[in-house]
Amino acid sequence: MSWSIAFDPFFSWIVLAALAVPAAILALVLLIARTPGALVRVVAIAALILALANPVMLREERDPMKSVVALVVDRSQSQSIGERTAQTDKAEAALQASLARFPEFEVRTVEANSAGSPSDGATTALFGALSDALKDVAPARVAGAVMVTDGEIHDIPASADRIGFDAPIHGLVTGHDGEFDRRIEVLNSPRFGLVDEDQRLTYRVVEEGAGAGQTPVPVQVFLNGDLVSREQATPGTDETVTFRLPRAGKNILELSVARDDREITGVNNKAIAVIDGIRENLRVLLVSGEPHAGERTWRNLLKSDATVDLVHFTILRPPEKQDGTPIDELSLIAFPTRELFVEKISDFDLIIFDRYQERGVLPSLYFDYIAQYVENGGAMLIASGPEYAGNESIAQTPLQWILPALPTGQVEERAFHPEVSDLGKKHPVTRNLPGSNTEPPDWSPWFRSIDVSDPKGETVMTGPDAKPLLVLDRVGEGRIALLLSDQEWLWSRGFEGGGPHVALFRRVAHWLMKEPELEEESLDAEARGSDLVVTRQTIGDDPGPATVITPSGKAENLPLKSVSPGLWEGVLETDEMGLFQAANGELRALGTVGPVNPREYRQAISTTEKLRPIAEATRGSVRRIGSEGTTDVSIPRIVPISGRADGDGRDWIGLKTTDETILKGVDRTPLFAGFLGLAVLLLALSATWYREGR
Repeated sequence: MSWSIAFDPFFSWIVLAALAVPAAILALVLLIARTPGALVRVVAIAALILALANPVMLREERDPMKSVVALVVDRSQSQSIGERTAQTDKAEAALQASLARFPEFEVRTVEANSAGSPSDGATTALFGALSDALKDVAPARVAGAVMVTDGEIHDIPASADRIGFDAPIHGLVTGHDGEFDRRIEVLNSPRFGLVDEDQRLTYRVVEEGAGAGQTPVPVQVFLNGDLVSREQATPGTDETVTFRLPRAGKNILELSVARDDREITGVNNKAIAVIDGIRENLRVLLVSGEPHAGERTWRNLLKSDATVDLVHFTILRPPEKQDGTPIDELSLIAFPTRELFVEKISDFDLIIFDRYQERGVLPSLYFDYIAQYVENGGAMLIASGPEYAGNESIAQTPLQWILPALPTGQVEERAFHPEVSDLGKKHPVTRNLPGSNTEPPDWSPWFRSIDVSDPKGETVMTGPDAKPLLVLDRVGEGRIALLLSDQEWLWSRGFEGGGPHVALFRRVAHWLMKEPELEEESLDAEARGSDLVVTRQTIGDDPGPATVITPSGKAENLPLKSVSPGLWEGVLETDEMGLFQAANGELRALGTVGPVNPREYRQAISTTEKLRPIAEATRGSVRRIGSEGTTDVSIPRIVPISGRADGDGRDWIGLKTTDETILKGVDRTPLFAGFLGLAVLLLALSATWYREGR
């Protein structure tokens, strides 16, 4: 309770000033002139002016306010190492119980997880969490902060002035003295790289803590999950590894250093680099057996792609045609058969035979070279016409051993709508092909198809009477596609609305090039926000659940649900960041959530040094609460302090109490109101009259 005097004038202060000024002048004149009774008159004038100012006695009833203590608990990923989680839980419970004994403290507990994004890196932001917890508290009411952490904090202010309050900050550090850790870091990695070209990556192995040395340690290099190299690295020395990207698109290079038995964690023994593979211009050899309506369709499609280098030959005149035309006029350039099909055949990424038939232009031995080219990893597309069913079909050459289907000799000459087969609805080449979701498909009909028998591989499109129309097959390490019609040009010309020829044939080409997104059996893992999405692509039945290994080494069983024909998906909600490993059957996939190499694990050894400067600047303290091999903790006593007293004791920590109060009520007593005020005025006037009467 407190007392004070205030004024509540009957008139405005301007009016009171207008009355007080002449009254003061009159009083001054009376005093200077030493008029009898001047002092009494001055007192009477002052009493009258004071009565008009209406002085009020105030009695305030106030209650003391509680000081706010912020208990900041570090729940970042590095706190899961060893016994730190158990130590943190025990420390939090002990502090809550200790602070509860002090009614003058209000405790606000905030748990701080790793914060950040893939662009700025995940961090342990305890001071950001502290600021959020106290943003509605006046600085004078803050008693201080107690942080339970391993000391690896990434947002420590440069000075105490930037904290926003003047109270102690205490750090209680988990872990133990004498920790040792080994980690591997990627120093320099290409963001993009050409497929099948040498790439270089620089890395470093770092050892910290008790027992750190410079003895070389083994390092394994994995590319997309496959072991590609074994290295020896000296800790503290920059090392370089050379590798080649096997495919276009996302490639994950993983470096793994051997783990030491003394290490506190093996999570940071791995580092990854995500590299986008880029193909040099795709080299395509297109051989047209004769001029026809669909020839320009293939040429235009391939030439429209800036990434394609096209070599195109058309057989304008078969060798058996003899009409006396001079040899030097039979072709604009000579057909370099030996150069193309023997010497440089391996330079081509794709060979297309468009309505080609065997007429002696290519020796039979060359077809054997082509078959070997495919078996050794090459790609071939055969767009067939009526000649495929004839006696001069390339099915009569050594290519027959790699062809996915052999002709029966029959040619269907009737209108039909190409349709996606049941298998094709699951296959990535033809799944969701524009216009395929209606019956019949929303594209123009074709009028000719070639009959085949006993097709191998995967029939993804069918023609009349559900006969094979587009067949895909693997041969050795290579791939082959067989289109059993020469009517694709109708779609490119827009006949009766045309069809998705660009989408279809680009997908076929990319499948032949072994692009990962077009694999029929594949597994992919990628981030969607803070979640990991595992996608399973299959042309089979239910693939079953996937197994996901998190960055901390924990295995999770993830059910997969069908989202569309051939696609199964599972979403893993996680608060971890880093490299995840997914597996389903024999398939493996790597994916990252957040930064590829989280800052949380770059320095995993617990420390008291990072927090010490800011703690000492605020009159606080930093101390360890745990020891090796046990979850027991030693928590200091809580001691209330006032003002700017030191908050650091041998076995105690101080928290500041506040002088702030909250107003509960006010009693007002006017001093010149009622009989008291009237009596004072009458006394002053009566004294004046009495003095004049003498």
